[in-house]
Amino acid sequence: MTAQTRDPAPHFRDDERHPAVWAAKTPDRPAIIDARDGSVITYAQYEARSNRVAHLMRAAGLKPGDHMAVFLENRPDYSLLVWGAWRAGLRVTAIPTHLTPDEIDYILADCGARLLITSAAKADVAAQLRAAGVPAEARFMIDGAAPGFVALEPALAALPDTRIPDEVEGIEMLYSSGTTGRPKGVLKPLPPEPFGTPSRGFLLAATRWGFDENTVWLHPSPMYHAAPLGYALRVIRFGGTIVSVPRFDPEQCLALIEKHRVTHSQWVPTHFVRLLRLPEEVRAKYDVSSLKSAIHAAAPCPVDVKKAMIAWWGPVIDEYYAGSEGNGMTTISSEEYLRKPGSVGRALIGKVRICDDDGEELPVGSEGVIFYSDNPVFEYHNDPAKTAESRNRHGWSTLGDVGYLDEEGYLFLTDRRSFMIVSGGVNIYPAEVENLLISCPGVGDVAVIGVPNDEFGEEVKAVVEPINPAAAGPELEADIIAWCRARLSHVKCPRSVDFVDRLPRGDNGKLYKRKIRDAYWEGRGRRIA
Repeated sequence: MTAQTRDPAPHFRDDERHPAVWAAKTPDRPAIIDARDGSVITYAQYEARSNRVAHLMRAAGLKPGDHMAVFLENRPDYSLLVWGAWRAGLRVTAIPTHLTPDEIDYILADCGARLLITSAAKADVAAQLRAAGVPAEARFMIDGAAPGFVALEPALAALPDTRIPDEVEGIEMLYSSGTTGRPKGVLKPLPPEPFGTPSRGFLLAATRWGFDENTVWLHPSPMYHAAPLGYALRVIRFGGTIVSVPRFDPEQCLALIEKHRVTHSQWVPTHFVRLLRLPEEVRAKYDVSSLKSAIHAAAPCPVDVKKAMIAWWGPVIDEYYAGSEGNGMTTISSEEYLRKPGSVGRALIGKVRICDDDGEELPVGSEGVIFYSDNPVFEYHNDPAKTAESRNRHGWSTLGDVGYLDEEGYLFLTDRRSFMIVSGGVNIYPAEVENLLISCPGVGDVAVIGVPNDEFGEEVKAVVEPINPAAAGPELEADIIAWCRARLSHVKCPRSVDFVDRLPRGDNGKLYKRKIRDAYWEGRGRRIA
């Protein structure tokens, strides 16, 4: 009798990085840990299920370059479903869970999605979708079925868990947050390299922050946002473990860092503010010494908040400045930040150019619009006009932010050009005032906007979410204005303060300032960018 032969071990290229590599090397190692109950998805399970998802895409007739969408809450298998679509070469649009049915239908139609995956948790909203371009047989629901949707689990169970023969790299196609109008899809070229080849940007990020198979990643932000989704996929590509959190809770995050010995994490400044507001005895209760890199972005971080986090967690607070467009990136370490407070760092991807309104590059120290050259390309899907607006005559691209470079090449953000307040001919950048007022006693959150003024065109107003709602009123308003004037030029300080129960801030920390400004400018004829 001849000895039974086994299939040879799979062979991978030296540069190959994807779930199959780690499923072969360490099949029982956790790819995902569910923070709710500690349950695990191993790399072997992750690989098998994502393969079934890839087969599902092919069975639905989708080919490389086609579009599919996911409309899901934070859940352990979120990245797995995206990986399955990626390995089929698809463009994946992750849809924010707070959108209305009309807004979701707009995105589905605009991106041309031919397949949609949602869940029972989103059934109420999903039931209201027209999803006109998605065939009935390509509308899938996890955790059950609902009218108009096919149950995902039986569909996957009927498919192989082996790799599809025509694997090719896909890519995300995410939509802008819509802070200044209808959201626009960011369309990037499909990766040209063979499947499993990390892009240059992925490799730079992995090297910069030390992603490898020993990484334990905590992401307390919604997965539909660019950074949480992108970094989760990077962690899996390089063999790390994700601790999946359904939503941000400051003390729970500290407990998870200690319990799972988290090495890397993703935050926004609002998370930092809420962590710092925990009582001292709560903050001191948890061991966060396992952290090697706590990465933050998405919104400007007040200097005092950043310094307080570095003092608490040590020099592991890393910041980057970039957008969903992927046209460039700057990074800054804690050590650099303490030397250059307020900076978002030096360029890691692309070359930063500061330009005037005519596209001419400005000298060091001059404030202007931030452009990138020598960088990855993108376009706004179905919007050539907006794409053209993002370029200058040299072909350099911008996100519309304003800032300056110092003599060492460190970038300092001032604000978004569309948010600038012009009062009596004086340019006022709200971010400067907001970064100050967030430290004002009694202020829980704040937005600074320009409102109509018949004499000066605009005047500065602060819209404040007070820590104690019962304190809202003329006395607190006077205290806030006086506190600001003691620390900043009077022309930059608010002339009035309005109080609200909650500012319209997204889960990614971004402030939807347009929603605030529109109420003050309605009927005044001002064009809101």
